[in-house]
Amino acid sequence: MKYKPMNLARWLLWTSFALILIVAPLVFDKGASLSVLSTMGTVMIFGLSYNMLLGQGGMLSFGHAVYSGLGAFFAIHAMNLAAAGTIWMPVTLVPLVGGLAGMFFGALFGYVTTKKSGTTFAMITLGIVELVFACSLMFPEFFGGEGGITTNRVYGEPFLGITFGPQIQVYYLIAFWLFIATIGMYAFTQTPLGRIINAVRDNPERVEFIGYDTQWARYLTLILAGFFAGISGGLSAINFEIVTAENVSAMRSGAILLFTFIGGVGFFFGPMIGAIIGVFLTVLLSDFTKAWQLYLGVFFIVIVMYAPGGVASILMMNLRLVKFGKFKPVAPRLLAVCATAAVALLGVAVAIEMLYHLTLDSANGTEMKLFGFLADTAQPGPWLIAAILFALGAAGFWLARKGFIQAWGQANSDIEELIRRQA
Repeated sequence: MKYKPMNLARWLLWTSFALILIVAPLVFDKGASLSVLSTMGTVMIFGLSYNMLLGQGGMLSFGHAVYSGLGAFFAIHAMNLAAAGTIWMPVTLVPLVGGLAGMFFGALFGYVTTKKSGTTFAMITLGIVELVFACSLMFPEFFGGEGGITTNRVYGEPFLGITFGPQIQVYYLIAFWLFIATIGMYAFTQTPLGRIINAVRDNPERVEFIGYDTQWARYLTLILAGFFAGISGGLSAINFEIVTAENVSAMRSGAILLFTFIGGVGFFFGPMIGAIIGVFLTVLLSDFTKAWQLYLGVFFIVIVMYAPGGVASILMMNLRLVKFGKFKPVAPRLLAVCATAAVALLGVAVAIEMLYHLTLDSANGTEMKLFGFLADTAQPGPWLIAAILFALGAAGFWLARKGFIQAWGQANSDIEELIRRQA
């Protein structure tokens, strides 16, 4: 038997991930932080399951919310039945009910959707999500109509004092399932099916030439993705104690598509970064500005145009420079680009906030509190400040950009030369 040394880096990575999940609520313990962290956890699982289709299998789906949403409905019904004493179902196993429901509907709908690939697959999934959303309003006995289905997660006898009433207990339940699901989805990438679905994404014709059924590979992957999406839905039902038709809507599918792209579909951890950014933009930012959807849309467009690999690709490219010792000469120019871009974006944000206030809230007066200062949107002064900030930031960005591109190109050329010499 050949000795294989323990992969210490991998053990350290997973241990660090577990520690972050444990310590996070101790660091972010103010206000609604626990609810936000819990939401991030469920969206992370949802995003990772979606990336099994898009990032690993090249299957652009507009209907992935079907599996998480139906999983959430089955999970919340299981909770209500358990609370009534009809069945035995502890809260800790409720996400598994959602996962099994997601797997079942993945097998049901996936058999049809995976018959085709590419744009046709995407259009079929869009039709599936619209079909399920229509059914959610047609069958109120199961879906609860427009009001949805509600539940109470506190039922049964407490186990070691755990009732899942306090949000901290719900968070750690979500963190536990997040850790387990992440391990499961990462393990999938190392399996023969995970390797084959990568090959199907890159060159399906060659996969067929070597004797594999591409439709079967896509079908099995979708079933597994539906399982993990259902787990996410079950955790969401526990967290919010309500499931509505919005859970199976195209809007929910579109949101996870945006988050996954923002994080980076080419990296396993990309959807996790996208979930953090997406929840921040949709949950936290929406408390401070009515223009949060505009910011989300602009951010998504910028990522797709200038960093198609997502935020994860930006991080990995910079870590590559650090690994080869080439980050130091790039760092000052990178800092200059980021600083000048921030000034320009501040000017744009000031103008957008004043425009929103002037058009939507002018009935309450033209004055508004903006970044700690009182600004009168009817006067030219604040608009002039916004224009100056944008002009200074844009000019500085244009000047700093040239030096950054040169330094970045030189650093990467040196790395390529170093790799060539080592080879």
